[in-house]
Amino acid sequence: MTPPPPDVTVFYQTRVDAAESVEFVVTLPTFRRPEHLLKTLKTVASQEPGGPFAIVVMENDADGLEGAEAAKAFFADHRINALVVVAHQRGNCHAYNAGWSMALATYPNLHAIAVIDDDEIAAPDWLDSLISVHRQTRADLVGGPQLPDFEDQGRNDQKRHPVFMPHYDTTGPVPILYSSGNVLITRPVLDAMPRPFLDPVFNFIGGGDSDFYRRCEAKGFTFAWAAEAWVAETIPARRTEMSWIKARSLRNGAISALLEHRAAPGLAGRLKTIVKSLALLAASPFRGFSLWRLTQLPSAGLYHFYVAWGRLMMEVGLVNEQYRNPEKN
Repeated sequence: MTPPPPDVTVFYQTRVDAAESVEFVVTLPTFRRPEHLLKTLKTVASQEPGGPFAIVVMENDADGLEGAEAAKAFFADHRINALVVVAHQRGNCHAYNAGWSMALATYPNLHAIAVIDDDEIAAPDWLDSLISVHRQTRADLVGGPQLPDFEDQGRNDQKRHPVFMPHYDTTGPVPILYSSGNVLITRPVLDAMPRPFLDPVFNFIGGGDSDFYRRCEAKGFTFAWAAEAWVAETIPARRTEMSWIKARSLRNGAISALLEHRAAPGLAGRLKTIVKSLALLAASPFRGFSLWRLTQLPSAGLYHFYVAWGRLMMEVGLVNEQYRNPEKN
């Protein structure tokens, strides 16, 4: 068993069942959202996967510790196997790595981990649905939809925009996954992938999960989608503004180009990525018009253009911090 990294400390722990009996663990990173964290925990603690499971909360604000304190108070009032850890290095990749490593170190018979974020609410059968699809398809990684729940209900039309839509519609095998906000990852994957699981280079630009999935695919691991295993993601009003959606679209393009460079780092790979970016830019008016007709959302018509432009901006090094990480704005 590999020990947890030294920059992770245990803040609080509860034991209801023997650690050896826990087969599934829900990992939940948190950063300065203590109120919403409690909402998330309520929906996770009520899951019934058919046997003992545990929750691991990863606090990524080692100075404030608001999430850790909130989780501690919650677990003190609930009979559930739980662990609150502090990831002392800032960054979402560090938080995920801390939780996954601690889950493996604490629960020796762990079969799989599920991941949910602290701005999400789990469906009543969320965990059971992820596990069921894993057993049905024998996929190594199973994802589910993150359905937007807009604070500004007047912007519900934006649910049709590609930046908010789930990647798949139907339960079953899929080529690959893209987001870590709703996923089940089985033990063989965790045992086979090198540590740290998520590359910290992506801490503040995003894309660490997509990079992880690409490396899993290269090792031969398989993917599936569980349409019933939805989570509702709370979307602040600022994220429905056109400036944020544009920044997110540009970021999606920049990350896709960066990942392609990592997969093919040589000159030939770079030239191939540039040619692809130019081709996507040329096709973006036609793809954008089709998307506009499909969604009946004029702003969606610019999505493919922004993605292509973001790819080219990454090629020439013009992606600034605003476009790298729109969540910060």
